[in-house]
Amino acid sequence: MPSTPHPRTTRPHLRTVSITGVGAYVPERILTNADLERMVETSDEWITSRTGIRERRIAAPDEATSDLAAAAARKALADAGVEAVQVGLIICATITPDMLFPSTACLVQQKLGATRAAAFDIEAACSGFVYALDIASHFVASHTYDTVLVIGAEKMSSVVDWTDRNTCVLFGDGAGAAVLQNRPNAHGLLTTSLGSDGGKASLLELPAGGSACPASADTVARGLHYLRMDGKETFKNAVNAMVTAAQDALAKCGLTIDRIRCIIPHQANQRILSAVAERLQAREEQMFVNVDRYGNTSAASVAIALDEAVRFGRIQRGDLVLMVVFGAGLTWGAAIIEW
Repeated sequence: MPSTPHPRTTRPHLRTVSITGVGAYVPERILTNADLERMVETSDEWITSRTGIRERRIAAPDEATSDLAAAAARKALADAGVEAVQVGLIICATITPDMLFPSTACLVQQKLGATRAAAFDIEAACSGFVYALDIASHFVASHTYDTVLVIGAEKMSSVVDWTDRNTCVLFGDGAGAAVLQNRPNAHGLLTTSLGSDGGKASLLELPAGGSACPASADTVARGLHYLRMDGKETFKNAVNAMVTAAQDALAKCGLTIDRIRCIIPHQANQRILSAVAERLQAREEQMFVNVDRYGNTSAASVAIALDEAVRFGRIQRGDLVLMVVFGAGLTWGAAIIEW
C-alpha cells in the first residue's frame, strides 16, 4: 500500500495569475518645460524635440515615496474590490525609498492597514514593476498567497540634480499599483522575460549613500547623492534590451507583435519608444505613451501607464498586453498578459 504524502510535502497544482485591479497616483504640482527654462539653461523646444516630455509631476516636500505608493495602492485595491486586510503580501519596487531601512513596503503596509500582509522592497530601477510582477505571480500561482499587491513608486525629484540640464528635465514623481489574484477561467500573466548586465552598472547610477561610498560631508559637497547617467550609451542599450526582451517574451508564447493589442513600454523618452516600436514593427496605435505628461517615473512608469490604458479603454477583457522595460543595473524585462 503506498504511503500517504506528508502534508508539508504535498504541493497543489499551480494556478493562473491575473491582474484584478490597477491604480495610480501622481502629485498635484506640474513642472512644465517653461518652468525649467527659468531654472537651468534649456528650452521647451530642446526638451520636447529630444525627449517628447512637456511636463512632469513633482511631489510636495512632505510627500514621501510611501505616500505616493499608498495612494496608488488604495485605488488598485478599490478597483479590485479588495480590502487591505485581505492582502497577503506587498512588494514595492523603488530606487527612492523613504529611507535605507525599513522597507518602503512596510511603511505602506502600515498606511493601508494591511495588517496581515508580509512586505518587502525590490530594486531593479525602471524595470522594477515588471520584476515585481514576476515575483508576485509565483506567490499566487503556488497558493502561498491569494492576494498580492505590487507597487512601483518613485520620488525621483529627491535624487535629481536640478542644476544638471541633461538629467533634471527627464524625471518625474508618481506611483502605480496592481492587485494580483487567481481569476478562474482566465489565463492572466502568460510569460515574463527578465535580464541584467552588471558590467554596465556605471551607465546609470547614484554613486554615494551605500556601503561602497557612505554618506559624508565630502560626498554631499561633490554631488554624489544625485543620479548620474551616460545618456548616449543608456539610449543604445535601452533600445537593444527592450527589443530583445519583447521578442523573447513573444517567442515563449508563440505570438507575433500584430497579436498584441496594447504595448506599454517604459516611458523613458519618445526617441527610445519610437526606436523600439520601429524595431518591433509595431503599429503606432499599439503603443501607449504618456511620457509627454509625466516624464520618466522609473519603477512607476509602466504601472501608471497600465492604469491609464485601462481607464482610457485601450485595454479590454481578453486583450493581449505587452509591457517592456529597461533600467539601471543594467536591467530589462517584458511581460505578456491576457487581460
